[in-house]
Amino acid sequence: MPFSSEHKAISGKLPNAKLIATLLAATAFHVAVAQEIPPPVDKVYPGTIQLDVDVTNLDQKIFKVHERIPVTAGKLTLFYPQWLPGNHAPTGPISQLAGLMLTANGQPVEWKRDTLNMFAFHLTVPANVKFIDADYQFLSPVEGNQGRITATQEIVGVQWNAVVLYPAGYYARGISFKPSVTLPADWKFGTALELAQQVGTQAQFKQTNLDDLIDSPLFAGKYFKRFDLDPGAKVPVFLNVVADRPENLVTKPEQIDAHRALVQQAYKLYGSQHYVHYDFLLSLSDEFTGIGLEHHQSSENGVKPNYFTEWSKTWGTRGLLPHEFTHSWDGKFRRPADLWTPNFNVPMQNSLLWVYEGQTEYWGDVLAARSGLVSVEQTRDTLANIAASYDQRVGRTWRALQDTTNMPIISRRSPLAWVSWQRPEDYYREGQLVWLDVDTKIREMSGEQKSLNDFAHTFFGVENGRHSALTYTFDDVVSTLNAIQPYDWATFLRTRLDGHAKEGPKDGLTRAGWKLAYTEERSEATKSEEEERHVTDYAYSLGFTVGKEGRLDYVAWDGVAFKHGMTIGATLLAVNGRSYKAELLKEVITAAKTSKQPIELLLKKDDRYHTVSIDYHDGLKYPHLVRIEGTPDRLTTILQPLK
Repeated sequence: MPFSSEHKAISGKLPNAKLIATLLAATAFHVAVAQEIPPPVDKVYPGTIQLDVDVTNLDQKIFKVHERIPVTAGKLTLFYPQWLPGNHAPTGPISQLAGLMLTANGQPVEWKRDTLNMFAFHLTVPANVKFIDADYQFLSPVEGNQGRITATQEIVGVQWNAVVLYPAGYYARGISFKPSVTLPADWKFGTALELAQQVGTQAQFKQTNLDDLIDSPLFAGKYFKRFDLDPGAKVPVFLNVVADRPENLVTKPEQIDAHRALVQQAYKLYGSQHYVHYDFLLSLSDEFTGIGLEHHQSSENGVKPNYFTEWSKTWGTRGLLPHEFTHSWDGKFRRPADLWTPNFNVPMQNSLLWVYEGQTEYWGDVLAARSGLVSVEQTRDTLANIAASYDQRVGRTWRALQDTTNMPIISRRSPLAWVSWQRPEDYYREGQLVWLDVDTKIREMSGEQKSLNDFAHTFFGVENGRHSALTYTFDDVVSTLNAIQPYDWATFLRTRLDGHAKEGPKDGLTRAGWKLAYTEERSEATKSEEEERHVTDYAYSLGFTVGKEGRLDYVAWDGVAFKHGMTIGATLLAVNGRSYKAELLKEVITAAKTSKQPIELLLKKDDRYHTVSIDYHDGLKYPHLVRIEGTPDRLTTILQPLK
């Protein structure tokens, strides 16, 4: 950290020891300031905070916010939420909070930001003041390089953590809010919040605590449609859809029936409900940034506009809703003990994300197949791609799967250059393979009498109707598994979490009756991924993928391309002296099988051109699953609907 001007002024005048003591004293002073922030206490904050958000400025994407905070005279610290559930990281968009003005009885009240905690604001409440009024703006990004676009001319998403300040010193559940949102005329919305009344274009919601407020975002739109996914149920489930254009909202009965089947299959799996009503919030948009974010009684989901209208092409995105719905049980209701925090400015710990996200990833794909949102064949293709990609994760030689649970905090989900070596959030998909391993192991040892279905029902299905979080530890997971099928599950799990195997975990696939193989034909999953990501996949042949305008957007560490010095960000210009086209390179790779001639690639990186000569003759390779003859087909059984 650079010295301040004061430090520089004294650095040439004091002996080293005295200089160090002076700097330590200065540091101690700063620490003392930080310690003035009161720690959270589980008590009720006196009074209810009024929070009004106006999102009608769609041209400039500026959310106007007013808060009226009940106070008593003396020191007060206000927090802007920093540690965000579902993000698993301190990613509160503090840089987009602007124009903060505080007043009391119409007179300005000065605030000072904490010198260490940038999310804390200190002020002194004058005598005889009962309320502090806070006026400020949330500057929603106007371009994608500034962050996620949450406001367009047709759609707005309100994440309450982005627009709220709250008093330090309390558990979030002890702070009451009465929120409202002002929308453009004739817009409709979906949210898990309970509506108190609609006054013109302002929706006023019932009083709620800060935990539930931040856990209940709102999607609103000019073009909106709501589907009842459990007609007649006492605990309703709604699919609230907003779209760029009204034609995006056109659906077929069988499409909605598949989403209704999702709800029923989840109920059969978990055997419980932990919400008053559940609201899927789904955006169909090219402009409103896509998202997948879980909440206890709702979820934020964003896909392309053709989700319904080009149903046969969009199956690759249809695992999103099952994943986020599963989080109502796994992650929101049953929550890792070290991930639960009393408020949104206490650091989270991510050690059990391989359960929170990894098992959710597993159930998301299983429920998508069981409900008919995707086919069994499509799910198998997806598993093949997952297994193949983790065979390329050579970074496991230095970094265990367990350590990847720290990546949301380390990287803040920023892009990485060398994915297969750095290992991003592998607890999702590699965690999914671990849970397939667990499921098939239980089935094998129990003679097909028990399965991970029993774990889901036992672990997540407890205390039906409870809305507050029920925390768990590693030992709780192990003891539940042992109750279902006795085994040394602690060693089983720790070996996979802490080990450094050369290949990805494929024991579950083998025990499920399938093995990974490569052919020259793309699977439906590969075709879908290429179309969704706008890439051409040569990852398992030449060791790279090519995105828009010939840009290399993935290079496998220690793969063929890597060994020839190729890197992400380079532009592939030519193949064997001809302008690059995807089909041309595929033809050249295929022809090289019967030729001794190398494949020549012309690349440009920055302002330099260079030619790479690759002596490769093994043809195109795409992952598939093939049956292991004479073994039980447990995978197909797993993907069948529950009766």
